[in-house]
Amino acid sequence: MSFVMLFTMLLCFALTVSVAVSIGLSAVVGIQLVNANMLISVKEMFNSINKFPLAAIPFFILAGNLMETGGISRRLVEFAKSIVGGIQGGLPMTCVLTCMIFAAVSGSSVATTFAVGAILIPALIKHGYPKPWATALQATSAELGVIIPPSIPMILFGVSAEVSIGELFVAGVGPGLLIGGALMLFVWLYSKFKGWGKNDGDGRLSFGKATWQAGWALLMPVIVLGGIYGGIFTPTEAAAVAVLYSLIVGTLIYREIGFKDLYNILRKSVISSAVIMFIIANAGLFAFLITRAGVPAAIGMWLEQVLQSPLYFLIGINVALFIIGMFIETSAAIIVLAPILVPVAIHFGIDPIHFGMVMIVNLALGMITPPFGVNLFAACTVAKISLDRIVRDLIPFIGVILACLMLISYVPEISLTLRDWIYNK
Repeated sequence: MSFVMLFTMLLCFALTVSVAVSIGLSAVVGIQLVNANMLISVKEMFNSINKFPLAAIPFFILAGNLMETGGISRRLVEFAKSIVGGIQGGLPMTCVLTCMIFAAVSGSSVATTFAVGAILIPALIKHGYPKPWATALQATSAELGVIIPPSIPMILFGVSAEVSIGELFVAGVGPGLLIGGALMLFVWLYSKFKGWGKNDGDGRLSFGKATWQAGWALLMPVIVLGGIYGGIFTPTEAAAVAVLYSLIVGTLIYREIGFKDLYNILRKSVISSAVIMFIIANAGLFAFLITRAGVPAAIGMWLEQVLQSPLYFLIGINVALFIIGMFIETSAAIIVLAPILVPVAIHFGIDPIHFGMVMIVNLALGMITPPFGVNLFAACTVAKISLDRIVRDLIPFIGVILACLMLISYVPEISLTLRDWIYNK
């Protein structure tokens, strides 16, 4: 059964069938092979999405869209530009820093790509940066949307692996700062090497003025993350607070969201949420069937025999996840693989929170690696450029992320120090 399900899924992928439908269809084939009642599919798909933490996903998506339309993202760009925009290479550094701040609320890399990219890609091109390089930079920087908490993949991992989502959020701060800092250092050095960005400081606001204009926008991540870490509300409740705050700021304070805009915002958010939930439902059914077939236990035993140390295990897992991330959507990969791999990681003495960060950062790379990188398509749509033109410029950015991934994998303190301090472990 397992082999037929896998073959069906890969065949659908080859025929360019969507990820969710491919996974769901292979699960239906598996049910038919064992002559089980088809009502199982309905039950398990419902159980997969009938979890309170998952309610955070549509809320964070809605919050991101409200931020984009309500002028919050534009003010965050001006704030970031006032900090790092005055030096050579300051504009691409602004792109990275803005994505870091925006990620601290939206939880979505695609939302970050559209919200920040619509402003900064044209600005980068105007200041003399090549369009392919600017597009590759935006796609890579937006990846921070799923690494810096709050993060939708972290929520999915917490639900799938049955670990604390709050601890995952705290653990994501270190890797997020590491990757963001590494990208900023790289683009600064690269810009100086190429001689780009000598006039990046033109037209930027003073730090005081930019901070004043972005004050309400900057308060948003403080409220959301401070509330989570302070134990005031859960990640799901924080997502609802983010929506309410974005709505108030966008409509009453900045006054850039009208009643006509609300319809389009809600429509876009509903479509995005429905797609993710459909993926989760189908992936949950698939995971249920392969678990009943004993596949996770068999894979776990095989990994224990072949990869006989934590060092080899992490190397093997990183290679496998990197390849998987190229072809399978991040949410589906987490839901299917987390229940299989986390018990094996624990067997090797790896903290499940640390392993979660390794898995999330690695699969996030799939968002910027062809052929199915969602961030790439989003950034190319914003920049109006074909994907093949940015691949060469993308390679150095992928190299930077991979270097950071190795550090995150083999230096667990990057992820766990803050977690241990806050949770007294």
